[in-house]
Amino acid sequence: MPVFPSATPLLQDRQELHRFLLEFQHHGLQDYQTKILSIAHEIQWIDPLAVLQEFYHPNLIHFYFEKPQIEESFVAVDTAIKFTTGGKNRFLEAQNFIQSCLDKTVIIGSKNSNLPKPYFCCSFTFFDQHFNSNLSVDSLPDSSIHQERVYFPPTTIFLPKWQVIRKKNRCILIVNIVLKKNSKIENILSDVWYKSQQINALEKTSILSVACENSSLLLTKQVETDPKPYLQFKQSVNSALDLIQAKSLKKLVLSQPIDVVSKKPFNLIHSLNNLRFLYPDCYIFSTGNGKGQQFIGASPERLISLKNQELITDALAGSAPRGKTPLEDVNLGQELLNSEKNLREHQVVVDFIVERLLNLGLTPNLTGLPCLRQLTNIQHLWTPIQCQVSSQIHLLEILAQLHPTPAVAGTPRDIAQQQIHHYEAFDRSLYAAPIGWIDHQGNGEFVVGIRSALLDGNRARLYAGAGIVAGSEPEKELAEIQLKLQALLRALV
Repeated sequence: MPVFPSATPLLQDRQELHRFLLEFQHHGLQDYQTKILSIAHEIQWIDPLAVLQEFYHPNLIHFYFEKPQIEESFVAVDTAIKFTTGGKNRFLEAQNFIQSCLDKTVIIGSKNSNLPKPYFCCSFTFFDQHFNSNLSVDSLPDSSIHQERVYFPPTTIFLPKWQVIRKKNRCILIVNIVLKKNSKIENILSDVWYKSQQINALEKTSILSVACENSSLLLTKQVETDPKPYLQFKQSVNSALDLIQAKSLKKLVLSQPIDVVSKKPFNLIHSLNNLRFLYPDCYIFSTGNGKGQQFIGASPERLISLKNQELITDALAGSAPRGKTPLEDVNLGQELLNSEKNLREHQVVVDFIVERLLNLGLTPNLTGLPCLRQLTNIQHLWTPIQCQVSSQIHLLEILAQLHPTPAVAGTPRDIAQQQIHHYEAFDRSLYAAPIGWIDHQGNGEFVVGIRSALLDGNRARLYAGAGIVAGSEPEKELAEIQLKLQALLRALV
C-alpha cells in the first residue's frame, strides 16, 4: 500500500485538495484503473455518535463501535467499496477482498505519520448461509417482525467513505475516495469538502439523553399476551437435556427473541447513547444494512482482539444476576465461582478456544481459574486468553476457527448447530455472531453480537440465549434470558 506525500493537509485547503485530485487522476491512473485514496486528518475532539446523528439515514450503511470505559470509539458512514458473500469459505473470501482493496489503496500523507489508516467494517451472521428453518412460516408467531426475511448477508465487509476514530482526547477523520480515470473531480471535491466541514462543525455537539418510558412493562406484557414462545423454549430445554443425558451433546445454547412494537420508530442515536451510558463496561455497536434495518447491542464478550501480533480472546460462560445489596452481590458472585454446573459450562468454552488456537500453531496463555466479569445487571465467569500471533496468520483465519464458540453454540459444535436449526424457528442473523473491524496492518477487534436487537422502524426484535448443560433447569434458563432481554429493553427509545 503506497504512501503519496502531501505537504499540505488536504482537508484544510479546498484549492490544494482540488489540485491534488486533478494531478493524481492525470498522472497516477491508467485507463480502466481504480485507486482508493485514503486521506487522514486530525480534527478537534468530537463525539463520533454525533457524526452518526448528523449523517444517519435508515437507507445509508453505517457502522458504530465503542468501548466507553476506555474512551475509544469508531464510526463509519457510507461506503467507498463493499463486498458480500456466504458459504464455508466466507472468512477466506473476506480476507482476499480486504487484501485486494489494500493493493489499490494509496495513503495520502507522510510515511512516518502516526495517524490511523483505513478501517474495514465487518459483520458475519451466525450461520454461513441464509436461514432455513425446519418449521413453516405458518407456524411462526403472528408477531414476527421478519416473517423470516433475510436482512443481513452472511458476510458484509466494507471500506467506509467517511470514518471518525476517537481515542481518548484525540480524533481522526478519514475519507476514502474511489478514483477512476473518468471520475468527475468537481463532484468528488464538492462532496468531500462539504461533508468534512459538516464534521468539523460538530465539535460542540452533544447527544441528549432520552429515557425509555415503561420499558420494564414491555417484557411482562409480551409474556402475558403471547406465552407460547416461552413454553416452547422450556420444551426445547427439556429436549436438549435428554440429548445431553444420552451423550449426544455436552452443551447446547438456545436463544429466545422477543418482538416489540413501539408507537413511533425507534431512535437509533438515543438508543445507542442509552446503551453506552447504562453499560459502559460493554462494547456498544451498531451496523445498518442500507435498507432500513439496524442491528445494535451492548456486548460483554470480546471474541478476538489483535494488536501488534498480540491476541486476546475471552472465554465467557456461566451467569448469575447481580445482588440488590453489596452483601447479596458478593454472595451471588461466590456462588457462581463455586457452581459445579457453571464451572463445567465455562470449562467447555475454555477448552474449545485453547484447542482451536493450538491447531493454528499458537501457544495460548491463561489463568488457572476463571474470575468474575461483573456487569451492570449480570455477572459471568470469565477467563481471558492471550497469545502471540505470527504475521503470517491473518485475524480472519483465527476468527474462522473460533466462531461459533461453545459459549453461543454448544459442543460438539457441528451437532449443536444442527440442533439450533431444529429448535429455533427464527433467523439468528447477526445475533451471537462476529461484528468488528480490521485495519490495514491486520489489527482489529471483534465482539460477539449478544445482548442485541434488530431495529426496523417502530418494530424491534431482541435476542438473548442461555447455555444448556447437565443440571440446567428450564425455569432458571428462561429467567436468565429474561434478565438479559430486560437489560436491552431499558435502552430502547
